[in-house]
Amino acid sequence: MEKEMKVLIFNGAIEPVVQSTSAKISTLLKNKFDTLACETEIFNITDSNIPLFKLNPETLPAPVEAMNKLFRATDIHIWITPLYHGGMTGAMKNCLDWLEYGKTEDQVYLEGKVIGFACWAGGVQAINGINAMDTVAKALRAWTAPLSVPMQYADLYTTEGDINPHYQERLELLAEVVTQSKLG
Repeated sequence: MEKEMKVLIFNGAIEPVVQSTSAKISTLLKNKFDTLACETEIFNITDSNIPLFKLNPETLPAPVEAMNKLFRATDIHIWITPLYHGGMTGAMKNCLDWLEYGKTEDQVYLEGKVIGFACWAGGVQAINGINAMDTVAKALRAWTAPLSVPMQYADLYTTEGDINPHYQERLELLAEVVTQSKLG
């Protein structure tokens, strides 16, 4: 089966990726997108070498240029982050700020992209991280999914250390929703 859509999983967590919550969620989502015949790439901030945002640089840093191309080359995005002080991680917001330099391209910012969101928090405020990501995505001219996945860390895992089946189902449904939104 030919891969129809290109998907980007944007991992905004700043934790080490191996065996982390963000790695488990990214892998779960990638596996679901694979069953939907999508070509999927995971962009981990911790591996990206994205510098602090700089207004009007003489030249774009190579990692920033590569990130801009990747974000525009994919059809669907899923942005994931732990909640930090009421929003997404600062490193994630920093990456999104660098998309400012896509405003002069034929495809402005993230115009035409469908973006879904997932966030986890120590309490019940994960929706605040989703709202923060939603605001930025809309400012970047993307379409946002009508479904998001806020998760409470206290019940995120089973006793065996796996993602709770309830959240697994919601994350897989999110993948289906954004895929159908892009097809429709």
